[in-house]
Amino acid sequence: MKPAAFDLARPASLAEACALLATSGDNARAIAGGQSLGPMLNLRLATPALLVPLAPLAELAGAQETATAITLGASVTHAAIADGLVPDLPPGGILAGIAAHIAYRAVRNRGTIGGSLCHADPAADWPCTLSALGAVALTSDATGKQRDIPLDDFLLGAYRTALRPGEILYAVRIPKPGAGARFGYHKSCRKPGEFAHAMAAVLDDPGRGIRRIAIGATGGRLLRAATADAALAALASCGLDLVAQQMQRAALRQALQRAGLA
Repeated sequence: MKPAAFDLARPASLAEACALLATSGDNARAIAGGQSLGPMLNLRLATPALLVPLAPLAELAGAQETATAITLGASVTHAAIADGLVPDLPPGGILAGIAAHIAYRAVRNRGTIGGSLCHADPAADWPCTLSALGAVALTSDATGKQRDIPLDDFLLGAYRTALRPGEILYAVRIPKPGAGARFGYHKSCRKPGEFAHAMAAVLDDPGRGIRRIAIGATGGRLLRAATADAALAALASCGLDLVAQQMQRAALRQALQRAGLA
């Protein structure tokens, strides 16, 4: 199929893009890399009257590093992260390792970290891993009002975020793990490139007194816990069938092992 007819805006700034989305309401959709929205348009699962491209906006393209965090613009692609073209987290390039296994190279070349978070697919890599890492979504609206939203509060459920009408995610800030921190991530797919059927991410950061576990691919909101026992209890009560629970337990064990915690 082909998409229904739509107009294409050409915003020159983040504020202008926010204003277009605010005034057009449900008739407009923002588009970055288009790797999620594009198929939805072709299948007519989404039929906006106006598309507002974000990838050309300079405000969404940068990357910054401080002593305590890195901040990636929302339009930074998975490929740029995988190729080490932007700052990464110690130890061992955590983000590059995640990005390198997202879908296929053609998708990584176009898909963006911000687009993945805003699409909020519960089986996507970035929502699960960045939640475990304690990331913060940075948003702005047409008036210039900005919000810093912890990812746990930004991701409300399957394909649902805390973005308000006319508000755009312009960057994501990711705290740097402390010395001695350990991170593990595992996802299970039937074949390379598919969305995961089970996934878990674990951060153990004793220097900051933090341990986080995030479990995705549940069909709904991410499961979050501070201990493996709490994560297992959440899995037992989240409504998954027995086969799905077993797959998720296996993914959690693998993530814990990769973090050196099992």
